[in-house]
Amino acid sequence: MKKSYFITFEGAEGSGKSTQIRNAVAFLKKKGRSVVMLREPGGTRISEAIRAVLLDKNLKEMTPVTELLLYLAARAQIVREKILPALQKGKVVICDRFEDSTRAYQGFGRKISLRAIEQLNKLVRGNLQPDLTFILDIEIARGLKRGGRHDRIEREAFSFHRRVRQGFLELAKRNPGRMVVLDTSKPVDWVAQKVRERLERVFGK
Repeated sequence: MKKSYFITFEGAEGSGKSTQIRNAVAFLKKKGRSVVMLREPGGTRISEAIRAVLLDKNLKEMTPVTELLLYLAARAQIVREKILPALQKGKVVICDRFEDSTRAYQGFGRKISLRAIEQLNKLVRGNLQPDLTFILDIEIARGLKRGGRHDRIEREAFSFHRRVRQGFLELAKRNPGRMVVLDTSKPVDWVAQKVRERLERVFGK
């Protein structure tokens, strides 16, 4: 059985994750790898229901702690229902967001204790950690213009989104072996090439 890999794509709103994930999946399939593509929050029936609550623009009264716990609940479900079973079969799992988003959005953005978040993260995912994480970085105003401001999170103040972006960049500094930061204000093809180059180092030519 082939070795499994868990790869995550992270970044602020409008950073272009969806496009680069599709490119990465196509690249790995050409390598003959079986790939499972997932998103957070979501990916299971329960997690998608939680996603709908989290992103509902009408739920303005949601507290930061409630938000944190809902994200973690959605993750607990997808880890056990989808991610771990796929990895146990030797598949490559690519996830659009994982716990680094919790650190950036609820830790840096909402200013919840990172120490408390880490304790909860451990409870939720056990020993599971991404093998490789791409941080897609973009200037806040440009990203929000590109992605739109439709859901509850996207509609947050610019100051919140700036803290989130800085959170991702700080996390990348702390985890240089796992995280790769890519400037997505550059052409899509340039970003895709950088992603492929890093994947080549993992999966070979």
